Amino acid sequence: MTREQGTGNREQKTPVLAHRSPLSLKARKPLALACMSAAVLLAGCRQDMQDQPKMIPQRGSAMFADGRGARPQVVNTVARGQLDETSYYYTGVVQGANGYREEKDQLPFPVTLEVLHRGEERFNVYCTPCHSRVGNGLGEIVQRGYKPAANLHDQVRMAQPLSHYFYVMTHGYGAMPDYSAQLTPADRWAVAAYIRALQLSQAASMSDVPAGAEVKSLQETATEEKLPPSFAQPWGLPATAVYSNQGPAQKEGAPAMGPANTADPVQINRGGKAPAGAAK
Repeated sequence: MTREQGTGNREQKTPVLAHRSPLSLKARKPLALACMSAAVLLAGCRQDMQDQPKMIPQRGSAMFADGRGARPQVVNTVARGQLDETSYYYTGVVQGANGYREEKDQLPFPVTLEVLHRGEERFNVYCTPCHSRVGNGLGEIVQRGYKPAANLHDQVRMAQPLSHYFYVMTHGYGAMPDYSAQLTPADRWAVAAYIRALQLSQAASMSDVPAGAEVKSLQETATEEKLPPSFAQPWGLPATAVYSNQGPAQKEGAPAMGPANTADPVQINRGGKAPAGAAK
């Protein structure tokens, strides 16, 4: 291209430089074709599930603060197929020769002092409101109108096998709800072991005391601990006790009534008149 400039009768042509691509026309065509082909290929690709963010086993992750992709299992989680629901440890019963499930007077693991301490701690938390700390069935709730709990020291409960307590804690019995949500299987067995130890302690005699061991009466212990004299006396009901089941269903049990079993503790009504049918 030129630009003409008039200088009289004479014409002068001055060349003007134009911008040209460094690629020749022949080189542009293959490049354009390659770009079009790549665009077509990219348009045919899909973002499937394999491209989404996910956790890969045994790899880290920036999503969590600890940098681990695999998350810790919830406490007490049991993988599918790893729980033997028919085992004695989880059910407290075994398949008997007669076709029925039978309870056994044994624990599925050795009883240690640590197990008994754990059983005592759990018993005091969940069992004492109804059964009391000594297991006689006169807990604080019972003294306030709740149906009398089982006396763990009567002839019936003393004769029951050890796994019976585990079974009752798992499924409930009568007015007692189950405690499977509050107590793990190990804790239920620990409580059962402590109940047996509690029974032995409450029924102990002088012949069970090791030679040379000092024995103190409950009255002496109460005096040393600066407790009131009533601490060593029979348990009684407060004057504010609520008497339930005073109709035809009295035999179902109510505070200050006669014991359901001959070995049950006799409840003393300290205030007012005991309901009809109460023990004298």
